[in-house]
Amino acid sequence: MWTRIGDPEAPPASQGWEPGWEPGLVGRERETAELRELLAGRRVVTVTGAAGVGKSRLAATVVAAAGDGPWRHLVPVRWHGSGAGGHGSLAGAVAAALDGTRHGREPADAETVAAELPSGALLFLDDVDPVHGECVGLVQRLLMTVPDVRVLVTSRRALGLGDEHVLRLAPLATESPRADGRTAPAVELFVERARAVAPGTCADEAELAAAARVCGLLEGVPLAVELAAAQTVCRPVGELAALLERDQGWLNSPRPVLRRHRSLREAVGASYVLCDREERIVWARASILPGAFAEGTGGFVCGGNGVAPREVPACLAQLAACGVLEPLGDPGGVHEPRYRMTRAARDFGLERLREAGEFPVAAERRKSHCRRMAAVIENLWHTGNQDQAVRFLLGEHDNLTATVRHAAEEPEHVEAALEIVVGLWFWWAVHDRAEEGRELLLRLLPLCPEGSRPTARALWLTAWLSAASDPAAARALLGRAWPAAVLAGDDAAVGRIAYVEGVLALHRDDPRAAAGHFQEAAATIPDHALGGPSPAVGEAAAALAQADFAPAAARASARRALARAGVRDDAWTTLVARYARAEADRRLGRTARAWRRARRALDSLDPVLPVPRGHGALRRLLADLETGAPVRPAAARHALADPRPPDGREPHTVPRKNEPALEELLDGPAERL
Repeated sequence: MWTRIGDPEAPPASQGWEPGWEPGLVGRERETAELRELLAGRRVVTVTGAAGVGKSRLAATVVAAAGDGPWRHLVPVRWHGSGAGGHGSLAGAVAAALDGTRHGREPADAETVAAELPSGALLFLDDVDPVHGECVGLVQRLLMTVPDVRVLVTSRRALGLGDEHVLRLAPLATESPRADGRTAPAVELFVERARAVAPGTCADEAELAAAARVCGLLEGVPLAVELAAAQTVCRPVGELAALLERDQGWLNSPRPVLRRHRSLREAVGASYVLCDREERIVWARASILPGAFAEGTGGFVCGGNGVAPREVPACLAQLAACGVLEPLGDPGGVHEPRYRMTRAARDFGLERLREAGEFPVAAERRKSHCRRMAAVIENLWHTGNQDQAVRFLLGEHDNLTATVRHAAEEPEHVEAALEIVVGLWFWWAVHDRAEEGRELLLRLLPLCPEGSRPTARALWLTAWLSAASDPAAARALLGRAWPAAVLAGDDAAVGRIAYVEGVLALHRDDPRAAAGHFQEAAATIPDHALGGPSPAVGEAAAALAQADFAPAAARASARRALARAGVRDDAWTTLVARYARAEADRRLGRTARAWRRARRALDSLDPVLPVPRGHGALRRLLADLETGAPVRPAAARHALADPRPPDGREPHTVPRKNEPALEELLDGPAERL
C-alpha cells in the first residue's frame, strides 16, 4: 500500500463535485484499464483531451483505486487558477506538497524537487496547462535525476518527451456501437445524472430519444452532458434539446466548485485564455465553418488582418493539439490535413468573432470559398467523376448549407447562394435530398429578381424537387420558369423544364407522354451544359418510360443514350440506361439477360457512397427476376419519380414552414405556354 504525501484534498477523486455527484467513469472502461496498465509499466503517462472530457477525473479515480500500484508514495499536485505564475511556480507547488512547512507560492527549481522527492514516488501533476512549458522542463529533469520516479500528468496537450506515453480521451459515444442494444455511454451518463437530481426522468421512450438527441448535440462531452442533465430539474428533456440546438454556452451548474466547470462557456474559455493572440484570432475566424475544412480553406478564411496566411497552419495544429479542433483522417498522411471544430468551441468562437466585428468579413470569405467549391463539385459531376464529386460534397456539405442559410438574411449573398444550390442539383434530385434542397430554394427564390437566368434555373429545379410531394405546385413553378427561360434564351433550362414535365407525367401514370417529354429534353439540352440533367439522361429516361409500352423501342433508346460521348463515365446516366435495358429485356422474355444487366448495374455502384435514385428500383427488379414475380407496371416511375427513397422509407412530407414561402413564390403570374 502506498502513502499519500501532501494535501489530502488535492486532487480529490470527485474532481470538484459536491457530495451527491459521484464522479463515475461511465463509458470509460477501456481507458480505465489502459491507464492502469500504463501506470504499471511506464515512467511518464500524460492523459490529454479537450475541455470537459474527464482527464482529471479518470486519472484521480484510477490512482485512488490502485492501492497496490508499483509506487510507494503518491505526490498529488493540482495547479490552481488559470494564470501561468512566475518562473519555478510549478516546482514550488510540488516542493510545498513534499514539505508541509513550505508556502505553495514560493518558487523552486527542479533540483530542490529532486532532492525532496522520496524514492519510488508517483508524481501526479494535474491540470498543468497554464504552466505547460515549465512542466515539460521539470518532468524531463526529474526523469534524468530520479531513476525510479513515475509521473502522471493531465493536460490538454502532450508534453512531447521521448519517454512519454499519451492516453488521449475522446468524448463519449452518443450512439451505441454494440449489437446487444445497450444504451450509448453518453446517454447512460445523462440518464444517471438526470435521475440523481430529478428522479423519474427519462422514464419513457420519448424522453430517452430526446436524451439521445441532447447527447448528440453536445457531442458526448461528459462535462457538457452532466451540465445538461442538471437542467432537468427545471425543464423537460425535450425543451432542453431545442435550446441546445441554438446555443450551448449557457449550460451551467452551481454544483462544481472548480470555476472553469461552472459553465460550458467557462470550460471552453479556459482553453481560449491559454492560446496566443494569433491562435485566438484563427479560432474565432474558423468558427464560421460549421463542417470539416481543409488546411488550405482555413488559410483562406482565417488569414489576413493580423495573421499571415502562412501562420494559419501552425495555429490550426496548435488548436488541434489542445482539443479545440478535431483532426480528421491521417494527420501525417499524404492528403492535406482536415479539421472540424467542436460545437462548444464553435459557439464560443462565434461570440468572439461578433465581438471583434469580423463576422461579416468571415461570412463573405466563407461564401467565396463555398461558391468556388460548388463550382468544382459540379464540374466533377459533369466530367464523369461523380463518385469524387459526391465525396467532395459530403466533406463540404455543412459549410455549403450554412452559407446558403445565411444568405437568406443578407440580400447581397442571395445570387451566389442560388448558384450554389442549383449547381448541386444532383445532390438534391439524384440522391434523394429533395426536401432539403426545396427548403433552401424556397428561402432564396422570393429574394431574387424575377426573369433572371439564375431565377429561371432555380424555378425548374424547385419544380423537380416538388414533383413528388406537390405536383400542382410543381406545375405552377414550371409555368413561371418557362417564359423566363424563353426570354433569357436558355435552351438548357427549356430542355430541363421538359424533363420535369416528363417526371410529372410519370406521376400521372402516363408513360407515353413522359417519353415524349424526355425525348424533347434530350433534343433541346445542349451537350455539356452545366446545372442539370444532361441530354443523355433525357434519352435514358425516355427509354425507361418506353419500357412500359414499347420495350423494343426502349432498348434502342437506351443504346443511343449509352452511345453518347462521355456517358460511360456518367454513373447515373449509365445506371438509368442499364435499368431501362434490363426492364426491356424482361418484358421481351429475356429474363437471364435482364438479370445480368441489373446485377452489373448494381455492382458498378460504390457501396460506401450514398446510393443514387434508381438503386431501390433495380434491387426490386432483381428480386422479382430471382423469384419469378409478375412484371411490375410503371417501371419508370419507380426509378425516376417514386417519392420513396431507395431504402424503402415512407415519402418525405413537406415541412409546414415551407408552405408560406411556397405561397409567396406562387403569388406571381403562372401563365403556361
